[in-house]
Amino acid sequence: MKAKTRKSLVKRFKVTKSGKVMRRAVGQDHLLSKKSSQKKRSLKKMVEMSPSEAKIIRKILGK
Repeated sequence: MKAKTRKSLVKRFKVTKSGKVMRRAVGQDHLLSKKSSQKKRSLKKMVEMSPSEAKIIRKILGK
């Protein structure tokens, strides 16, 4: 039987056309007042996952 996609992870990760798995940058949930505007802007960007973690996420996402 085919494995079901984990919908909670579909919302958290994005797979690019080239196969890279992108995730949200850490450190933007709280304690933002002490961070500079430049740092907060850079945290908005998606970050590429390490190859070993990306392999696991791709398998769970069914891609």
